[in-house]
Amino acid sequence: MTAASANATPAGRGAPPDGPGAGQAGAVDPRRPRRAPAGADRQRDAERSRQALLTAALDEFSLHGFAGARVADIARRAGVNKQLINYYFGSKEGLYLALQQAWLEREDSFAPPNLPLPDLVVRYLTDALDDPRSLRLLLWRGLADDSAPSGSPGRQADLDRVGRRRAAGEVAADLDPAAVLLAGMAMVAAPIIMPGVARELFGVDPFSPEFRERYTEQLRRIAAHLAGGPPTDSQAGGSQADDGQADGGQASGGTSPGGD
Repeated sequence: MTAASANATPAGRGAPPDGPGAGQAGAVDPRRPRRAPAGADRQRDAERSRQALLTAALDEFSLHGFAGARVADIARRAGVNKQLINYYFGSKEGLYLALQQAWLEREDSFAPPNLPLPDLVVRYLTDALDDPRSLRLLLWRGLADDSAPSGSPGRQADLDRVGRRRAAGEVAADLDPAAVLLAGMAMVAAPIIMPGVARELFGVDPFSPEFRERYTEQLRRIAAHLAGGPPTDSQAGGSQADDGQADGGQASGGTSPGGD
């Protein structure tokens, strides 16, 4: 049970009694009907239950995919009655679509499209390493979840944004926006989908601070090179990473275009 769901009220039950003495023996007359919670309390309980279900669903879908996840397990993990899935989301499909919408909203919060391309790629990598569950949902869809519902608005808007970056000189004119977008997504996803390979190549765990620092800096440099111009002095000196060593002081210099 998650902390968010600990206070959720299962369907069909009244709210726990409030006020002084509520937890003391004999403080509540069992013959008296419990008062329904006030409107604000009901709203808070409903939001806690709904959020607990979203959190639990993200756990279950990322572990088992859409087809393999069971609503009973989602409800059990959330600590609520499984009937609340239908009440709040209409169905298992509706719950899955709600997760997709939650991802789109979170994406807008951490990756505004006006960021320089190196910073934007790094933001996606940071989010994936912090919480790989949403990325694992995407992987399940590609591997075994053809039946999973899709509420995605499509990729045309993403392609258009890369096209505008190419027109502005941030992406080389001879690069296809579709290839740039797909390659960027693959670079972000690689440590999540191939952790063993990442560990063999870098010599450290892909979720360790050492890997994060080194790979983040390299993705920033790769994204900067997409403009097709000559590398800066610091980028040209990045050969230390090529022979298996961390960048050290150069990695912290932040001299790539758009560096923090």
